[in-house]
Amino acid sequence: MTARTSILLVDDDADITALLSEYLSRFNLDVHTACDADTMRQQLAQHRVDLVVLDVMLPGTDGLTLSREIRERSHIPVIMLTARSTTIDRVMGLESGADDYMGKPFEPRELVARIHTVLRRAQGAKDSTPILARSDVVCFDGWELHRDERNLVSPTGLVVPLSNAEFRLLNTFLQTPRRLFSRDQLMEQARGRAMDAFERSIDLLVSRLRQKLADDPNEPSMIKTVRGAGYMFNVQSVQGRVAWRA
Repeated sequence: MTARTSILLVDDDADITALLSEYLSRFNLDVHTACDADTMRQQLAQHRVDLVVLDVMLPGTDGLTLSREIRERSHIPVIMLTARSTTIDRVMGLESGADDYMGKPFEPRELVARIHTVLRRAQGAKDSTPILARSDVVCFDGWELHRDERNLVSPTGLVVPLSNAEFRLLNTFLQTPRRLFSRDQLMEQARGRAMDAFERSIDLLVSRLRQKLADDPNEPSMIKTVRGAGYMFNVQSVQGRVAWRA
């Protein structure tokens, strides 16, 4: 029997959660619900969750803050729902670590499609690493990317969590260091369809990754901007190793 996918829907509108729960269940999705931060944390503690659908406007702790909290603790994919659709709202959603976002109102069938797309990308990020396929840890210029945990360890030993999108972007760079990537290539490989709605998303994602890598945004040495062409990951060597496990 094929395992059902487990979704956590976080929205304080009981009518919306009831309707969406009933609809999503038709597509082999098990839906758990939460109306605020506390019940979201309880559900995450009690259930295996494959993806979180998270409303921005919640009582108490807002969705953007909760998205950051999820990203600090896990790599569970997050789709954000928002009634606001300005550029700054989209930027804030990306910076919170969300994998995709949808404006309200929306068609439930589109949400199903987005869920499946984000889950495929998340799975693809685990599987699509041909050069370093047998490596749990990738070392470059004093840094370590721990692929199972999806976090970075700095040369000084500081652990730096990565969002799913940041992980995919860094993984893309590490496959072929010192290769020039166009923005379109990075959008396709690092995030896919979710980038289409906002053409500067890849620049924001690169900026976020530079911050995680402590790469000076004024004079970046690791992620180089090639004016009019794209980006290049400028590291001296990339090596993979299998992590020791007790």
